[in-house]
Amino acid sequence: MRPELLNPLFATSASLPGVGPVLARPLERLALTRVRDLLYHLPDRFVQRRAVANLDDATPGEQIVIALTPREYRSAPGRGPFRVLAEDVLGNICALTWFGRNAGWAKKSLPLGERKWIAGRLDQFGQMLQIVHPDHVGEGGGGELGQLIEPVYPLTEGMTQGRLTTLIQLALAEAPELPEWIEPGLLAREGWPAWRDALVLAHRGEHPGARDRLAYDELLANSLALMLVRDANRARRGTPLQGDGRLRGKLSLPFALTGAQVRTIAEIESDMAQGAPMLRLLQGDVGSGKTVVALEAMLIAVEAGTQAALLAPTEILARQHYDTLVRMAAGTGVTIAILTGRDKGRARESTLLGLLDGSIDIIIGTHAIFQDSVAYRNLALVVIDEQHRFGVGQRLMLAQKGQTSREGRRTPHCLAMTATPIPRTLTLAQYGEMDVSRLDEMPPGRQPIDTRVVTIERMGDVVGAVSRHLAGGGQAYWVCPMVRENENADLAAAEARFAALAERFAGDVVLVHGQLRPEAKDAAMAAFSGGAKKLLVATTVIEVGVDVPNATLMVIEQAERFGLAQLHQLRGRVGRGADKSTCLLLRGDALSETARDRLGLMRETQDGFRLAEEDLHLRGGGELLGTRQSGDTPFRVATLEQITRLLPLAHHDARLLIERDGGLEATRGQAARVLLYLFERDWGVQLLRGG
Repeated sequence: MRPELLNPLFATSASLPGVGPVLARPLERLALTRVRDLLYHLPDRFVQRRAVANLDDATPGEQIVIALTPREYRSAPGRGPFRVLAEDVLGNICALTWFGRNAGWAKKSLPLGERKWIAGRLDQFGQMLQIVHPDHVGEGGGGELGQLIEPVYPLTEGMTQGRLTTLIQLALAEAPELPEWIEPGLLAREGWPAWRDALVLAHRGEHPGARDRLAYDELLANSLALMLVRDANRARRGTPLQGDGRLRGKLSLPFALTGAQVRTIAEIESDMAQGAPMLRLLQGDVGSGKTVVALEAMLIAVEAGTQAALLAPTEILARQHYDTLVRMAAGTGVTIAILTGRDKGRARESTLLGLLDGSIDIIIGTHAIFQDSVAYRNLALVVIDEQHRFGVGQRLMLAQKGQTSREGRRTPHCLAMTATPIPRTLTLAQYGEMDVSRLDEMPPGRQPIDTRVVTIERMGDVVGAVSRHLAGGGQAYWVCPMVRENENADLAAAEARFAALAERFAGDVVLVHGQLRPEAKDAAMAAFSGGAKKLLVATTVIEVGVDVPNATLMVIEQAERFGLAQLHQLRGRVGRGADKSTCLLLRGDALSETARDRLGLMRETQDGFRLAEEDLHLRGGGELLGTRQSGDTPFRVATLEQITRLLPLAHHDARLLIERDGGLEATRGQAARVLLYLFERDWGVQLLRGG
């Protein structure tokens, strides 16, 4: 259970004074639903203001604090700005300007003739100085507001800096003193403050090491939890599996395995022969042949008289894997089935019975294959595709599905796969509990994809190119960044683009996005995969798992809005066959320098691992780990620079705690338990209890 002293931190934000339904919505959009979330919502930057005696001492563009006396109110017609003309001690005039319906508040706060202290940014508007939407209007003297250092937080619609600052201060008041979990020598050497002090100082910007301390805590919690997973896995009892090759020998693959595939299969085979369960990550670029490696591993399990399961994050991907593996394994005599949340009635019952009596050798499906109602005769290997979409806690469920013997339950071997190349810098942070294999060779015969960047102004030419492509018997993808347009966004909408293209191509177009009913989505994908439809308009739901060799043209609209990793994944949907493929990156008019570099790299290389490293440099983590798609790493506090600099220290400290300092049972270990719960890595604690 979570330590009681942490309970105030996990209380809802609604428990704080003044938080009602109106504030709850923007807090939810910012993912600030708990007191703890507010504590770790650190400022983007700080504004430092200078107290000035008069306007002659200030410079336009400067953040200042100054005493001004209101002299006149000026209202513009219609929805124009409201201004309060105020003078300093020398008679210089400054306009305090508000947009929107703020006249009543301004008049109440700034009575004519009463001196007030004003804080804000001084700007030049024509011949007049002005401060737009002053940040502070106060009674206090310059000493109270002078040299004011103010945090600037990430915001959303409906939330102001002042309101969020107040809520964070209320959250800080709830923060208790916590025991120290950092190794004493390291703490002294770095000169870091205690946990609660670090939080307060980080929000004030007053201690250079405060944010490092908080980032280190997060990295230490992550490293420690992953080490506990790794050590617990090694201590578990697995099922040694040694295949005889009789099934693998019947595979008739249309291509020779690459050296990387042969090496990786040997590593997996060696792991599966051990008494401890395998826990290995297979990284492979788009089209590098991960599915063949997974099939070889699953056939080893079947040859050894056991069952294997493949877990996919979406139904589309599960059904794609099912079709691919059935085709590859034809002639082996292996029974392969599929189970998803949509399967009901007799079909589901038949599959469940086949898993229980062992007549099904390999099951493919979504998380439904690990529901309580699903029992296996002797599951010994689980393959997890698109690993980044499943948490460590979900992987721990696998132990409950292993075979039970007189010696106790046996944990299945686990092979996790990802097509998202992870930079070496971040592999330890995300997959520190796993052994890692890399497929760093591409199968022979794959032609490079011709990648071009096209401006949105040439939309007509692009549609014409698609028309010629379809007329020649080819198929194509058209990817949009969102489903529907809204008034606050200019992103292309899949539904609007589908409607426009359907007018041009009549019945040859089909639409797929995440908000469709599963039946409609499957029907659309089947129509495209089978060739009945020629053009698939979609959102990024097709990022993984779609394999249509005849589709050799892809258009990605508003390409500058995507990260390199996602663009690379999308591009990987073409180039699946022997024919030449083309990817058109349709960009908007205004490009940032980062977006320009990103699109240039897409044109320059198809090496996913190089793109991942470059994305790390350009975006500071971006979507590399595939967890949030929001431009940041999976860590809430630690930045890329801090991960690079502090992760080795955290990894070493975690190992010291386990091997030298008595683990979680000793004094520092008890504090480390608090840390694991604080950062919600408590599955590391659960492992020690056998859960």
